[in-house]
Amino acid sequence: MEHLERCAWFLRGTLVRTAVRRYLPWALVASMLAGSLVKELSPLPESFLSNKRNVLNGYFLKVAWAWTFCLLLPFIALTNYHLTGKAGLVLRRLSTLLVSTAIWYVCTSLFSNIEHYTGSCYQSPALEGVREEHRSKQQCHREGGFWHGFDISGHSFLLTFCALMIVEEMAVLHEVKTDRSHCLHTAITALVVALGFLTFVWVWMFLCTAIYFHDLSQKVFGTLFGLLGWYGTYGFWYLKFFSPGLPPQSSSLILKQDSYKK
Repeated sequence: MEHLERCAWFLRGTLVRTAVRRYLPWALVASMLAGSLVKELSPLPESFLSNKRNVLNGYFLKVAWAWTFCLLLPFIALTNYHLTGKAGLVLRRLSTLLVSTAIWYVCTSLFSNIEHYTGSCYQSPALEGVREEHRSKQQCHREGGFWHGFDISGHSFLLTFCALMIVEEMAVLHEVKTDRSHCLHTAITALVVALGFLTFVWVWMFLCTAIYFHDLSQKVFGTLFGLLGWYGTYGFWYLKFFSPGLPPQSSSLILKQDSYKK
């Protein structure tokens, strides 16, 4: 338990800072551009991280939204109820997960449709010999073909969106004070460590995506959609009265408005 407490203390001192929420979007953009330059100008040799079947990709990245959703749900519920004691407010705040799920579904569906309508089926990865008879990616792959279209990076989108959402929700820890002997303290501490670990994994995998996968334009669009999803909610809509609202904090609305004006 002592090690868990130390990890939670470290994460509170890093991810919960206002400066992290303010500069993380810029850091993600910078790392995406830097990683893309490395990929184009001086590609790194293949490694564990460039293998799409590696453990991080198989058990984390492919279900990134499920991990984020399942950890944020109890975290939002426990911290918001502890601070407000109002079940109605907790349910309202939990609706942020429904909004984010809708954003995830709409964006990934849009990316899939764009790849479908801009793509063609080829006989080889070198894009030789168009197979006109195969009109969909699924049919093309079933027949041993290779589908090529404008594939917006869903990983760049989702990792950006998930990392920024977690950092926004963890801002509530500025206000959370619990008795160390209480089971609530243990539960919140464990969730803080899990969410902090997840955030570092998402940022690391975002950098790996920038270095090893997709074209620059595909990653730019993916990252842009992630930033728009985050800013459109936490930076704009959640500031309004008729919305799920921001995590409960002292003068949270004023602090948030000031943060995004700078």
